[in-house]
Parts: sequence; C-alpha cells; structure tokens
Amino acid sequence: MKNIFLTLAAALVLCAVSAYPRDLVILHTNDTHSHIDAENGVGGVLQRKAMIDSIKKAEKDVLVVDAGDIVQGSLYFKLFGGELEYPLMEMMGYDVQILGNHEFDNGLDELARHLHRGGPAKLVANYDFSQTPLKGVTDPYVIKKIGGKKIGIIGIGLDPAGMVAPENYRGMKFADIVATANETAGRLRRDGCDIVVAVTHLGYTNDTGKPLVTDVGLARLSKGIDIIIGGHSHEMVSPATAGERPNVVDNAEGRPVLIAQTGRYGANLGYIKVGLDGGAPVVKQAGLLPVAGVDPKRFDKKIERFLSPYRHVVDSINNRVIAECIVDMPNTKNYYTSVLLSNFTADVAEAYASHVLDSLNAPGLPKRVDLAVMNSGGIRMPMKRGPVTEGQILSTYPFSNHLVIKEMTGVQLDSLIRQAAVLANQAFSKSTLVAVSRGTANVEGVLINGYPLDPGRTYYVAMLDYLADGGDYLTTAAAGTVVWRDPAEWCAPVMRYVVDMGKASMPIDPDPRCRLRVADSIPDMR
Repeated sequence: MKNIFLTLAAALVLCAVSAYPRDLVILHTNDTHSHIDAENGVGGVLQRKAMIDSIKKAEKDVLVVDAGDIVQGSLYFKLFGGELEYPLMEMMGYDVQILGNHEFDNGLDELARHLHRGGPAKLVANYDFSQTPLKGVTDPYVIKKIGGKKIGIIGIGLDPAGMVAPENYRGMKFADIVATANETAGRLRRDGCDIVVAVTHLGYTNDTGKPLVTDVGLARLSKGIDIIIGGHSHEMVSPATAGERPNVVDNAEGRPVLIAQTGRYGANLGYIKVGLDGGAPVVKQAGLLPVAGVDPKRFDKKIERFLSPYRHVVDSINNRVIAECIVDMPNTKNYYTSVLLSNFTADVAEAYASHVLDSLNAPGLPKRVDLAVMNSGGIRMPMKRGPVTEGQILSTYPFSNHLVIKEMTGVQLDSLIRQAAVLANQAFSKSTLVAVSRGTANVEGVLINGYPLDPGRTYYVAMLDYLADGGDYLTTAAAGTVVWRDPAEWCAPVMRYVVDMGKASMPIDPDPRCRLRVADSIPDMR
C-alpha cells in the first residue's frame, strides 16, 4: 500500500511520531452490492473479514465503516432480500454504516425490519425519518473517544429524487447536503471533536447532467470536515489515483480534506491511519488494500456456517445452464462502454412489448411498439462469453422493475431522446438511430424504423416503470400515458427469451452497433 503524509492545516498537522505511537486506523468499504462470495479470487465477505481481523490484531484502535449500498446486485439479494447483508455487517465487525440509495429498494418497512436488528451505528444527518417506520433507528452522527481524542463521524446521503422510486422513501424528508454537513461538523467541533469524518453516499464524480453535490463539491464547500469517505460512483479514490482523481481538496477555509473511495463489490478495503499523538491528529497513511489472496484457513467459521444454506440455494441456480453467449458483454452505467449488453436488453424489451401489443389486439393500439428505451444502470452484472445460467440472468436484472408500454407524442419522445443522449446511460432498441454532434450530446436527428421522428405522431415506447416515473434522472420519460404494465418483474421475460434461445440452440449474439452515433458518420442524417 502506498503511504501518504498529508499536512491538514490547523485541523490535521504533521507531528512527530513517538516511539510508541497511538494511531487510529479507519477501514472502509462502499458499494459492496450483495457480492457475498469472492469472484475470480477477489472480494467476498470471508476474505474481507479475515483482513479486518488481521488489522485489528496489529493495531490497537480500529474503526470499520461502510459508505452505503451494501445490498442489491447479486442473486443473494434477489432471493433473500437482505437477510444476509445486514447481519454480516455486525458479524464482520463494522462500527458505522450509512444508507445508500439501494438500501431503499424494497421500501422503508422492509428496511426498518433489517435495521432494527442492531449492529453498527446507522448514520445519516440529512434524512428525517421521524414520520416513517425508521423513526429512531438512525442518528446524524456518532462520537468515538480514542487515545484521548474525540472522533466525530457524520453520515450524509444523496438526494433520493430521481434516484429512488418515490414510494420507497415516502414520508422521509431530505435536507440540504452541504448545509447539513457543515452544521453537523460545527456542532461536533463545538463539542470538542479533534477530527471530523463524513461518511457519504454522494459519488466522487457526477455524470447525470444534473447539478448534484459530489464528494469533491462537498469538500470544497465544507467547513470543519477533515476526511470524506465516500461511495455511490464506484470509483477508486486514493493517493494512487491523485493524477486522475485528486484525493485531497481544499475546503471553503483553504484547508485540505482527504477523500477516499474503494471502487465497488468489495474488491478493495480502504485504509486510513491517523496519528493521535501530540496536538492535532495527522493522517499518516491512506490507500486501498486488495481483498485477495487470503488463506481459506483464516476464514471465519461462524460466517461460513451462516452462509452455507444460502450459498447452497444460490449455487444450484448459478449452475443451471440455459443458453450460450458467444461474445463478452461488459457492463457499466455508460452506454458507450456497455453497448452489447445494453443493446441486448433494449432489443429484448422491444420484441417482448411488441409481442404483448400483438396479443392484446386492443382497439386503438398498434400491433407493435415503435422502440424501447432502457437504462444501463438497471443492468448490474456483465455477461461473459460461454454458458449463461439462470442465476446469471437473475443477477444481471435484479431489480423489482416491470416493463410498461407508454403512449407518447412525438414532442414528448423527442424530449426524452434528447435528455437520454445527454445522460449517456440509456439504451435504445434496434429500431432507433440517434445522431449527435461530434464532441457534444446535441441531437441532430432521430430515425425510428427508418423514418425521421415526427413531432405530430403518436409513438408507443417500452421502458421499465422506474424510468417511466422519471428515474435515473430521465425526467422527460415521465411524460405520456402508460397503456400496459407487465405484472411480472422484468427478469421474467428476459429469462423466457434466453431459455427459448437455448432450446433452439441459438447463441446470444447481440447487435454491436451503437444507436447513439456521430451525425457526420451517417450521411442520411445530415
């Protein structure tokens, strides 16, 4: 691990280390997303627990914190809804956890059921749950007394609007991120805290096109915060990434703030060592420890026994081969780097929705949809070349979303497509070609089934209900009227499609062409 020595102005000043220094080690994770098992030897709760235990044996004072999204993204959460992840936080020895947006995926009643169990301190200063089932469960901050110093830890969550389905946080009140963080940090300073740590689920960067507060933005506008331990954007932020993603940012008072994030899926364990000797504390080391190469003999036997019955169910589904994929389909939230899997998803949605309309044979409705728009963020796992299992499909599409068909005017659809092009995290089905200006996301033309988009026409569009409500910041998708909603979750028609492909001995081989293309590369669009 690369060491870094940082002078943090008046709050954190470099001091001489005694022969027997008193240090605080903060271990941190974020966005582990129900990745319970190691994947290709990396990650997994057993390896992480063994590493935490080793560090606790070597260091006198250790705090373990998580920056949110411990759930959603693997078959474990799809099948068991959090029955593993929350108990595991306590079993692994976490002291603090905050709420990420995916903690809300099953609603507040279900979240309250899990969080009432106890375990780590649940922190979030800018969410008011007083009129919800979570009343009394969370705290804005916690103060730890270590080595004669007071360590204040604040929890800060993102604005749920556009990111969480409204019904999943109904009754919760959201407070301004920067104002709440600064107010809480000031209170902790007045209470004598020597160091203030903000554990956040905001993201290091913002790719939404919306004016959202990120960890960098919070750091620049903050007062009294020394360290920000973040999550949400799935990025690695450490001294090793300083050239691309600076891990030290000056705050509103000109004092440096350390920012840290571990990436995703538990592949790394964040490590921050703070010297507590002398006057003010000093950050002595910061970095990321790869969660890999741990001897299985060091695995926690209690956790192994706890996981055994769940793993048996997961393994049986993961081993059930239903089809074959002949190309690697990586996945990110950015469509341009996730074309194959996003195209596959959108094309299945168009084909299925068209089949539904044809079957309905309802007066006034066409026989097929014009296009499908799907969000790349709703795809959670890559699909690798080779056998495709039932578990793979359930893990790739884990959310409890339902496909809907919307009737939209050409004007409404045009607005949707223009916003989707800016966000760059949505996918269009094969019937659609969107031409954008080179170097920008400005839409110059749209072809749907070979014809230019007509503002005066009515279109039928397939999308997930999450998008249809304006989710993933695609607010323009909320326009129009829903004419059909699938009672089954989205993974069900995908599963049927893939199973049918397998039965017909037809491999999965998605269209590789980008549906968002530069206009000057498409002569007919100019």
